[in-house]
Amino acid sequence: MKSKHPLFAEILQGESKTLEFKATLPKGDQLAKTLIAFANTSGGKLVVGVDDNRQLVGLHNADIFDLQDKIASIVHELCSPNLLPEIYIENINNTELLVIEVSRGALLPYYLKPKGREQGTFIRLGATNRQASVDYIQELERQRLNISFDEQINYNRPLATLDLAPLHARFNQVGKVLNDDKLLNLRLVQREQGQDFPTHGLLILLGQYEHVETKCSRFKGNTMVVFLDKKEYRGDLFYQLEQTELFIKNHLHLKAEILGLQRTETYEIPIPAIREALVNAVLHRDYSNFGRDIKVGIYDDMLNIVSPGGLPNGLTQADLQQGRSEIRNRVLARVFKELGYIEQWGSGIGRIKVMCREVGNAEPKIQERGDFVDWEFYRLERFANAISEPGLNAEKGGSIGGSIGGSIGGSIPDEADLTERQQQVLALIKADSQMPYRKMAECMRINESALKKHLNKLKEAGYIRRIGGTRGYWEVRQ
Repeated sequence: MKSKHPLFAEILQGESKTLEFKATLPKGDQLAKTLIAFANTSGGKLVVGVDDNRQLVGLHNADIFDLQDKIASIVHELCSPNLLPEIYIENINNTELLVIEVSRGALLPYYLKPKGREQGTFIRLGATNRQASVDYIQELERQRLNISFDEQINYNRPLATLDLAPLHARFNQVGKVLNDDKLLNLRLVQREQGQDFPTHGLLILLGQYEHVETKCSRFKGNTMVVFLDKKEYRGDLFYQLEQTELFIKNHLHLKAEILGLQRTETYEIPIPAIREALVNAVLHRDYSNFGRDIKVGIYDDMLNIVSPGGLPNGLTQADLQQGRSEIRNRVLARVFKELGYIEQWGSGIGRIKVMCREVGNAEPKIQERGDFVDWEFYRLERFANAISEPGLNAEKGGSIGGSIGGSIGGSIPDEADLTERQQQVLALIKADSQMPYRKMAECMRINESALKKHLNKLKEAGYIRRIGGTRGYWEVRQ
């Protein structure tokens, strides 16, 4: 039997970051863990009277008042700081359900008293409760104090040892000066007892941490089994963004048309939408986790951008759809706003979707998957048959952040000047220098005649040479 009850609609969607259900009231520590995880993350509801198949089984004539008293006692004895859940009855299709609802807490972190804060802090990842790491507990403390990781001082890196030239260059390009006062106002530097120290934000912007890295891959087909190209970018964040955009452009289809006397070139995914998503990934990733980096994957059917760290500060998937914005890295956000990389807070996701819809693309999807955020842009099949030569070099298009920086900057590897097809041929040769022409053409889904044209271009440019004739092998220039 169907019901229009909003809670029933939630139940039909299954357990999530903010919803868990049980057929019967859980044992004390299990109940407490779930409520603590909700309080430390985005809040949520524990619904009693629903089985694992999402069937409403009710409370089996249990005494409602006894259950409420039991829950209150468990929360008081096992949860610290004190939690004040709402406990109420919902009647759906004449079936009584008990709902225990907890809001995101203000006294983070919450933990199980018997285990203590270090071992007893739990968070919600997807539809599961996980014990929080020491780093995550520190992040919860920062959230309670309303401080972001990138605002904190790094006392181990003397300010005088840092090369600020990349930042000065960016500010100069937009007609602004980055002086000592500006460094302090943007919280790139903090002053204690007359001495200036760099913040994590400054070191992140300069790419001084090992995990401040972007890894880009072009895969064959729609899986991660075979690489066609792979690059890893380090350095300041602006350089990483520009090089990542270049990598993506080199692996997207490009449609060229002559309209009157003008030649127009259109990518299968709008580049401004991609830029916006890349900036979003850089600004909202969790830099306090030193073990992970941003990953960009290009497949035959989509472009995937993965940013470490779940949605910040209790944000939920529903909040995203409503345009709500939460800033995880305030220093980075201030700098990007100052340089014009951000137009309006909270408007980026909406703009990305509009840009894709306007060119006939399927609406891209942004979703939280456990403790990372995932963008999926869908490629257009109709572009595959309308290509003069896919791929661009550094002279094509603008840079990330609108007009900032002109063309894509930095020294560009020689292979970046190749077309997408030429890079694919080169990658296949590197993987198997004796691969037959026929097999190579099949891998690329082109005929042998077209393949040989690409091989000749690579030979003329000096990238490869043939050793040993028909039964020989390809040698790649090092």
